[in-house]
Amino acid sequence: GCLCSAAVPAEPLSIAQVTPYPWEDRHDVNEFVRRVSDELAGRGHRVLVVAPSASHELVREGRRAVRAGDLEPPPGEARVLAVGEALPPLPGRRRAALPIDVARTISHLFEVAALDICHVHEPFAPSVASTALRHSRALNVGTFHAPTERVVATQVARKVVQLVFGRLDARTAAFRTTADLLERFFPGEYEIVAPGADPIPLAPAAPVDAVVRIAFVEQEERGALRLFLRALRRLDPARPWEAVVHSERGPSSSTPLRADLQRRVRFVATEHEALAGADVLVAGSDGVSPAPGLLVRAQAAGAVPVASRLPIYEDVLGDGAGGLLFEPNDVQTLAAQLDRLIADAGLRARLRAAARPRPWSTVADELEDLYGALADRRHDTSGDARVARRLHGRRLIDVDLHMHTDHSHDCATPVEVLLATARDQGLGAIAVTDHNEVSGALEAQAKAADYGVKVIVGEEVKTARQGEVIGLFLQERIPRGLSLAETVAEIRRQGGLVYVPHPFDRLHAVPDYEHLLDVVADIDAIEVYNPRVAIGSFNEEAARFAAKYRILSGAGSDSHVAQGLGSVRVRMPDFDGPDEFLEALRSAEIITKPGTLLYVQALKFLETKAGSPRARERRRERRVRRATRKA
Repeated sequence: GCLCSAAVPAEPLSIAQVTPYPWEDRHDVNEFVRRVSDELAGRGHRVLVVAPSASHELVREGRRAVRAGDLEPPPGEARVLAVGEALPPLPGRRRAALPIDVARTISHLFEVAALDICHVHEPFAPSVASTALRHSRALNVGTFHAPTERVVATQVARKVVQLVFGRLDARTAAFRTTADLLERFFPGEYEIVAPGADPIPLAPAAPVDAVVRIAFVEQEERGALRLFLRALRRLDPARPWEAVVHSERGPSSSTPLRADLQRRVRFVATEHEALAGADVLVAGSDGVSPAPGLLVRAQAAGAVPVASRLPIYEDVLGDGAGGLLFEPNDVQTLAAQLDRLIADAGLRARLRAAARPRPWSTVADELEDLYGALADRRHDTSGDARVARRLHGRRLIDVDLHMHTDHSHDCATPVEVLLATARDQGLGAIAVTDHNEVSGALEAQAKAADYGVKVIVGEEVKTARQGEVIGLFLQERIPRGLSLAETVAEIRRQGGLVYVPHPFDRLHAVPDYEHLLDVVADIDAIEVYNPRVAIGSFNEEAARFAAKYRILSGAGSDSHVAQGLGSVRVRMPDFDGPDEFLEALRSAEIITKPGTLLYVQALKFLETKAGSPRARERRRERRVRRATRKA
């Protein structure tokens, strides 16, 4: 749901603003990052700007600071950290923002910087922003500004990108058009946080016979400048107008200025010079490299935009309420719209009055509220002092929080064998968590005293298309097929604890990231290590999620054969009941040993699949007799 209603946190936040574009580049995203960072830093937040750079010296300084852990920004200011060098431009193209050897620096940055928020902008791969999202240990916010459909649709390995985007705790879009585009390719909830501009008082409209100043800023693709100059040729030379162009490359060699245009068109060095005093701004992109932020800044400067009819430009202009439109590459209509504005001072005044640019302080307000709402989702780490006093001096025991008996459909381990093995492995307590069943756990609890092992009654419940969740300290079975929220509510009704197993193991049934966020306040603990998870990064992702939301960490063998029991153990003070268990988990240590995944998976196959049903039953009976004799 919307996160923008929460109050700003009382304590200042540590925030990284990450842009994929070289920090020297004049780009809408860099402008957004620069202005928002300045606003937030001025309010007392600790802000780092993370970016690639074309400056070797700036990159050396940034990497040196990361290695040394020297990351404190000056009071009231944002600090820029250049973490990688941008590639030089390819022939005929703008400088690429692809970083070289940046992953190690960014990974180290997140290890040494105690960040609350990592705000990545346009986190498409490969880039500094996507790399930061992969390595972040903070709460992640992603802002999508103005990517084109071509950029979004051609993302390599889109499913992988979608998984990376799944690490976002909040998604924002600069424009409604952007949100609609992203929802088509990467479904999710995108909150609109539009860019700002420096507002200036609107000057009185020029009289009809005054010279109308038409501005062009070459932030779009090169063809837009050629289109603009061709449109100027079609204007009535008797009209009172002049043009100001900001282009780093000067006039187009393929579209030389005619003698009459040379008298009316002036090239200037900066965007500010072009917009200062402008009556009209032309934005002529054909959709390759639109620059919607330019239209916003033009409106703030009092210029009326005349823009090609692109969805994102229509979005900015309110479908023509704040400017005029023409079909892309339609030079004749562009010239006609310019003629209208030159001739009609009243039309210019009405369109100028319709523009309502947002100050950057308002943008910062919205982001501050968003950050505060995310920070409020983090769990309280103070614990219960009264319960902690009861645990003082208790002996330490080893606990395995995830295992199965033959009451699970995919396990053949008898309860007696499980208890005997737990005792022989030196475990003080185990959580029996059969699939969609508690009968095995209840049986184990009834026999636990004979083996000297404490049993937590649990159940690994399959929800309706939202993965699995474990309930601990249950009294009765929870049916499968409920929603994740309904299952959590049922665990709570029984006085149990909500424990999320292997939350990011895509080879298991796991909740989507968004589903986890829906119930994050109700999660008591997360399994951050499961030896049956085949890809180690899934466990690492679980640990990152637990850390950033300050959720207690647990671990379990997920054993489906007795030989796997205790392959990971949680060393914690002895406990009695869920309250003491949670408090004991706060000081727990997770102990792992070298993986035996292939070995235990082979044993699971032999016990549950190999041989005839009668042969498997005979093997089961022998194991039960051995375990009972030992008891």
